[in-house]
Amino acid sequence: MSVFFARGGAAAAVVVISAQGALADLSAQDVWADWKAYLTSTGYTVSGNESVSGSTLTVSDVSMVMPIPEEDGSGTVSFPEIQFVENGDGTVNVLLPAEFPMGFEFSGDGESFSGKLIYAHDGTPMTVSGDAENMSYGYSSSKVTMTLDGLTADGEAIPADVAKVQITMNDVATQTDMTVAEARNYSQTLTASSLSYDMGFNDPESNDTGSFKGALQGLNFSGTSTVPTGLEGPDMQALLEAGFAFDGTFTFASGNGAVSGVDGSDSFAMESSSQGGSIAVAMNKQNLTYDVSQTGTTVNISGSEIPFPLALSMAETGFKMMMPLAKSDEEQDFALGITLRDFAVPEMLWGMVDPTGQLPHDPATVILDLAGKGKVLFDLFDPEAMMAVEMGDEQPGELNALTVKQLQVSAAGAELTGTGDFTFNNEDLVSFDGMPAPSGEANLKLTGANALIDKLIGMGLMSDSDAMGARMMMGMLAVPGEGEDTLTSTIAISEDGQIHANGQRIK
Repeated sequence: MSVFFARGGAAAAVVVISAQGALADLSAQDVWADWKAYLTSTGYTVSGNESVSGSTLTVSDVSMVMPIPEEDGSGTVSFPEIQFVENGDGTVNVLLPAEFPMGFEFSGDGESFSGKLIYAHDGTPMTVSGDAENMSYGYSSSKVTMTLDGLTADGEAIPADVAKVQITMNDVATQTDMTVAEARNYSQTLTASSLSYDMGFNDPESNDTGSFKGALQGLNFSGTSTVPTGLEGPDMQALLEAGFAFDGTFTFASGNGAVSGVDGSDSFAMESSSQGGSIAVAMNKQNLTYDVSQTGTTVNISGSEIPFPLALSMAETGFKMMMPLAKSDEEQDFALGITLRDFAVPEMLWGMVDPTGQLPHDPATVILDLAGKGKVLFDLFDPEAMMAVEMGDEQPGELNALTVKQLQVSAAGAELTGTGDFTFNNEDLVSFDGMPAPSGEANLKLTGANALIDKLIGMGLMSDSDAMGARMMMGMLAVPGEGEDTLTSTIAISEDGQIHANGQRIK
């Protein structure tokens, strides 16, 4: 789906008129020609009927066909008309009808799926200015909506009440600056006061239903991208090798959502809200990066399988990942991070495990920040290579180094923190039972563990013998640190497979 994601994003941007495409030049014909060149370079087949009347170029029956090799299928985006109007002052207006159908079609593996979306906006044109190598275009609309209007599966119409999709953006404004040299380079911003969505389904055969509603306020996007020129219908790997890249960050000031569903006799509902967040995505031929975060999140969950409603809150949540994409015999960087800060559960839930209130009910925190080096040993965009990895015929890669930049786990009055740095010998798969042999050192600190064990014994959740075993293990791996009920530990693994805890050999 990676090719579909990258190319599909380009098509959606063009249609929503916040395009990354090259919709800029001083003549109407050159604008259309440059647009076609851009889409073709990212793998589309573009067609349309052209007619000229005065200073207006009209392209009707526009079709953009996109192959999806991974799914053995294709997708088609079509709309009835685009007008390119020369304004006489060196600028060109690009106009779409205020409301028009936008078709899509997917096929593969003997199945087909098609439908259309009704796209509506206030009719404001995009205005293009600049010269052939430095173009700028801007667009604004008080309201943009996309509404599902008809679905067909294997040639049969799906009833209108089976599926619902409506997306609305208010006070939309975009600005894109583009330069054309050896490659197309774009710098883009987008703002919208709000975005709302209302989606759902209703299965007529089983009466199962699902609903997804929500809204985001104060949207902002900024990003850059590079699209290589001179390629005819390349696959994703060819695009990346030729220099395709993007880097963008989307932020919102606040948001809320609601999900509900019925599956037979079971039901489920969830409502959430947040005080803002961000999504950053970057991709080039070396790596793919995600960085997602959200603040002030609250979640309320109920359902037939849940004994009572749950109200959860999190001061901060986050996930980040950087993974190498290119097959290489050289080491490449990777990273992984998870943040769950001040995660609070309702007192009703605490009451089930701690009815007498012996444990601190403070919010819990889990933070893990990893970085490392490794090798990718297969082509991620080659379906045959991917299949060989899934079947176990090829090794996906090697882990060469791992750094624990931060570890923090705190709950029920106890806290574990630590850092570490290890390298791995992929030639030695014997010393650690099939795992590449590590060497390096980890430094850990544990506070409040003995007090927690005492409370768990008093609550009847831990036996005296289990507590003794836990304390013996801590005594073997850790030494007293500064402060009351504090333990520290330095775990070192040597290149010959020996393990030492605080200087004492344990393996």
